[in-house]
Amino acid sequence: MEKINNNQVASLKISKDVISTIASVATLEIAGVAGFSEPNKIGFFAKGFTKPIEISLADDFAEISLCLDLEFGAKIPVVCTEVQNNVRENVQTMTGIVVSKVNITVSGIVFPNLDESEE
Repeated sequence: MEKINNNQVASLKISKDVISTIASVATLEIAGVAGFSEPNKIGFFAKGFTKPIEISLADDFAEISLCLDLEFGAKIPVVCTEVQNNVRENVQTMTGIVVSKVNITVSGIVFPNLDESEE
């Protein structure tokens, strides 16, 4: 992304780590999300995934892939749609980069700890 102003060229580069941080915070804001899942837990290494959040940038578009664990009882389609919308909105608002896709893989369900609730 380059901006030209009065014969001067200025460059702005946004790191994938910054986009990943924004996506992480936006994801954890949604009720029903327990956290991120390690991709190797479900065999993502074969597909090139090495982290729970993967960012792919091409031609000023971002594609974001998330591996999530959800809380037991969460309505998976509803939570995932909310995550997709929140991540897209936050990344686009904060960076100006258009998010073409937010891919979500739900790789686990986190159950409440029954021992703690009995006390």
